[in-house]
Amino acid sequence: MEPPILIQGQLRVDDRGEVGFVNDFHFEGVKRMYVVRNHRRGFVRAWHAHEREKKYIAVVSGSAIIGAVAIDNFESPSRDCEPKRFVLSSHTPSVLYIPQGYANGAMTLTDDTIILYFSSSTVEESKNDDHRYDARYWDIWNIEER
Repeated sequence: MEPPILIQGQLRVDDRGEVGFVNDFHFEGVKRMYVVRNHRRGFVRAWHAHEREKKYIAVVSGSAIIGAVAIDNFESPSRDCEPKRFVLSSHTPSVLYIPQGYANGAMTLTDDTIILYFSSSTVEESKNDDHRYDARYWDIWNIEER
């Protein structure tokens, strides 16, 4: 199974302002997009899995922890599956690719967080490929003080 891939972008600043971009992200296979904004920081929306659907995730305001875990059995996944954890921020442009066969989730880290999702499936296709698990099934949401 292919792993999630973080596609790095860049930020350019000059006397006019800023331009953030992720030029290596291509929209091939994208059929729809949607935006998620939680009412408060620290809120977890997880885990949502698809056998066929692929997703691309970008944080366009604020920051968030994004989790991705390969699913071994969609009806009863093992808690031993190892989730991957990414911190995305609007200050560091990037797009996270979540392959098919993964569950994904997000926790907002700031009040102003806006997460943009691109999907390879239509809404109808997604409804027929939908598996959901408890938000703490794989609990990667703790923030360690350093």
